[in-house]
Amino acid sequence: MAQWTSAVGAAQLARLLTSQQDRPAGPGTKRPPAYRALADGIRLLVLEGRVPVAARLPAERELALALSVSRTTVAAAYEALRSEGFLESRRGAGSWTAVPAGNPLPARGLEPLPPEALGSMIDLGTAALPAPEPWLTRSVQGALEELPPYAHTHGDYPAGLPALRSMIADRYTARGIATMPEQIMVTTGAMGAMDAICHLFAGRGERIAVESPSYANILQLMREGGARLVPVAMAEGLAGWDMDRWRQVLREAAPRLAYVVADFHNPTGALADDDQRRRLVDAARSAGTVLVADETMTELWLEPDLEMPRPVCAFDPAGSTVITVGSASKAFWAGMRIGWVRAAPDVIRSLVAARAYADLGTPVLEQLAVNWLFGTGGWEQAVELRRGQALENRDALVAAVRRELPDWEFEVPRGGLTLWVRTGGLSGSRLAEAGERVGVRVPSGPRFGVDGAFEGYVRLPFTVGGAVADEAAVRLAAAGRLVENGVSGGSDAMRPFVA
Repeated sequence: MAQWTSAVGAAQLARLLTSQQDRPAGPGTKRPPAYRALADGIRLLVLEGRVPVAARLPAERELALALSVSRTTVAAAYEALRSEGFLESRRGAGSWTAVPAGNPLPARGLEPLPPEALGSMIDLGTAALPAPEPWLTRSVQGALEELPPYAHTHGDYPAGLPALRSMIADRYTARGIATMPEQIMVTTGAMGAMDAICHLFAGRGERIAVESPSYANILQLMREGGARLVPVAMAEGLAGWDMDRWRQVLREAAPRLAYVVADFHNPTGALADDDQRRRLVDAARSAGTVLVADETMTELWLEPDLEMPRPVCAFDPAGSTVITVGSASKAFWAGMRIGWVRAAPDVIRSLVAARAYADLGTPVLEQLAVNWLFGTGGWEQAVELRRGQALENRDALVAAVRRELPDWEFEVPRGGLTLWVRTGGLSGSRLAEAGERVGVRVPSGPRFGVDGAFEGYVRLPFTVGGAVADEAAVRLAAAGRLVENGVSGGSDAMRPFVA
């Protein structure tokens, strides 16, 4: 019986491998043999989760044709991977990816480091800050005081607690978007909201248009659901969306859904202006595409003189085109897994009905905590604290990277939590691998693209500041030197660092 559970085609694997471009070799630098470079490329794809474990690889002849190399090169690469534990084979069943005994399975997304690893590893893998105390503790205490009446009920509220739905609706109304509680569903974070929306609107095989790059975990959620992702390139720098490309994709591909982050885009930090929002909503309406606007970063503006554009849903007064997703996780704390959907009442009813076969509802205590924050003014004070933390961290990280890595290029966003960095010609995948060895965890650019795009980028979140930001940049520079020198394989080079 075959041991593989999925398959990677020769053309797909060739695209992923071709995207891994390193800086051109300098004088005296030895290039590895072709088979070694191929084996290293496949190993990196497995370690990053972009090629799953237990995925059947193409036959040697097929991959050789796709890569325009000799079959001997592919055979030698496969043999090297087998000897290192990254490939298993059986006559008649082919070859499939594996991980060496004792190694953890690679995550398909970006998982937070376990607390015990934080003393030796600087974690730039997740865009999340510590809780803004004392507001977390106060909100939970307030929730406990409000809990007793709910404890006498069954505790299942598929649409969310009525009090919180009403509070969220009032907040949209205060922003100039008249909203009823019937237009709100509370979810388990923004990921829960997106999962519900994708299940309702975009079944297996449906097209979903996404920004390129886009938020890695949402892209993976859509892939796992069987969606066909249609990438739409962002405009250069922080200019927002390329509207000519959006109109073309919506007109020609006719995707069922489109997913965008208009406010401090993850990962680029771009902020779409009012005109771009209006034009995108018009284009989506004309194409019959449901436009999902992710507002999880919308309150994280970092400069007091910044005038925020109107919400995307403001340009869809009838509510027929735009679905809005919000969350407490970025603006408040990632451990507060409360999100919400704003949509037309009939869409909310459909989402609620479908939820009975998923998670039934969102934890009551956490809903009460967020409701307490909204109702007491604690939310505004906590978010103000969060903005101060993010601004200080952003400026420290920008200064450190510019000092230690002057060849790396980026624009400084005016909000959000992420810096999108062009790495001076180095492979982002190899930087991520080398970073793990020198004590800094960083996600490579291809995690945020489709089919291997953005190999020359990494995402740096504003999650560390001060001396830790300085040390993170020093370690990134060390990782860059390893990549430039063609160093590969394991190492004990990680040194402890305690902030």
